[in-house]
Amino acid sequence: MPLKVLSVASEAVPLVKTGGLADVAGALPAALDQQGIAVTTLLPGYPAVGAAIGKAKRLHKWDALLGEPAQLLSAKIGAHDLLVLDAPGFFARDGNPYSDSAGKDWDDNWRRFAAFGRAAADIASGAVKKLSFDLVHAHDWQAAMALAYLRFAPFGSGPPVPSVMTIHNMAFQGWYDRKIFGGLELPKKAWSIEGVETYGGVGFLKSGLQLADMVTTVSPTYAREIVRSEFGMGLEGLVASRGDRVRGIVNGIDTKEWDPQSDPALAANYTARSLSKRKANKRALEEHFGLEKSDGPLFIMVTRLTWQKGADVIPEVLDHLVGNGGRLALLGSGDAEIVDALKAGAARHPGKVGLHFGYDEALSHQMQGGGDAILVPSRFEPCGLTQLYGLAYGCVPVVSRTGGLSDTVIDANPAALAAGVATGVQFDGVHYHALASAISRTVELYRQPKLWQKIQRNGMGADFSWARSGAEYAAIYRQLTGEKA
Repeated sequence: MPLKVLSVASEAVPLVKTGGLADVAGALPAALDQQGIAVTTLLPGYPAVGAAIGKAKRLHKWDALLGEPAQLLSAKIGAHDLLVLDAPGFFARDGNPYSDSAGKDWDDNWRRFAAFGRAAADIASGAVKKLSFDLVHAHDWQAAMALAYLRFAPFGSGPPVPSVMTIHNMAFQGWYDRKIFGGLELPKKAWSIEGVETYGGVGFLKSGLQLADMVTTVSPTYAREIVRSEFGMGLEGLVASRGDRVRGIVNGIDTKEWDPQSDPALAANYTARSLSKRKANKRALEEHFGLEKSDGPLFIMVTRLTWQKGADVIPEVLDHLVGNGGRLALLGSGDAEIVDALKAGAARHPGKVGLHFGYDEALSHQMQGGGDAILVPSRFEPCGLTQLYGLAYGCVPVVSRTGGLSDTVIDANPAALAAGVATGVQFDGVHYHALASAISRTVELYRQPKLWQKIQRNGMGADFSWARSGAEYAAIYRQLTGEKA
């Protein structure tokens, strides 16, 4: 019998996505299937999820799940098992999973995702007949309370199943005022530093970090960074106290979905041996963004326009980028001040800077296939996926030296160039001078075609599939359950 894992996540591709969490949750089942592990994903029943699964079999019913009627539905996500928590009072809402159509977080997010955790704990501790699991894997704060319910208020009387808590971004913690504790329906003993209490309130992510048998982050460097105050966001002491129970595993990418040889979104498909075909994609990208046609370097960005992503520095370096013969195509959305500054920069450089506000999955593929280099100037980045897509597509990453960016991109320094292993450009510090210098280095490399193509091919030859990462997760699962491979 394969090891059975319940993966608890608030989003997963292809059903619902707001960020990288969805990519990971959607990809893990297939990666772990190759390791002989059966993953069942539990998702909230958002409207998009309900529409995708259609009529589904009901497995269980709650008359009052933290105050709302709910039922558990059985369906499929691709070829893998899916459970959906159908609780209209919590999840049948317009907007994205966490906020309304105006972008304001739902006031009852604490109750919505506590109920999600309560349901996960019930399922894992035997509430649903003929449904059992050997381990629970919770992702981010929205799923973290599952581990609190497993520890302090399980459905059954047996020992709790082992658990893994994955941090996709420490910046999002799910902290709420103490007054919500009574609404969680947890016993009084859960209110302690060893339980859900943190900084005088209830910490969802903190609860998961405290109570999980193993904590993982999405890159080894980020696992080391979050024991420091500038990255730990107030939980660095707790992370440090977990010691060797904290591991870093780099995310993978779906190499079938992201393959320039077969990607239907591209104007021209290509491989590492036919890089000249990328020019057709570059021309198509220039046309889409209203850019002048040029053989100079075309930089791209696919990002949230936030301080974390370093997007506030981009308007400052536009003059330098254009002055060095570069152009920029940007896809993203976020802070209004950054949007306005980018618009002003584009107005200064017509035909040199193109902007597309919002998100477009097909366009993001086209940008990776047609751009020469992708800028990823994040101030902190647990793993990052856009640089992995860039590597796969020969769109050379230009990244800040932090988190997963430093784990996945080999800087084109003299030693790496001499050894023939460079895959991109790294820089220290997210400010004008550091990014401007990185852009200048990138342009200098681009002007040496043979060297540039070598860097492109190195990146395209790297293995960032889920195979290696899946094997690492499988090893952790087996360690916690005592099962031998």
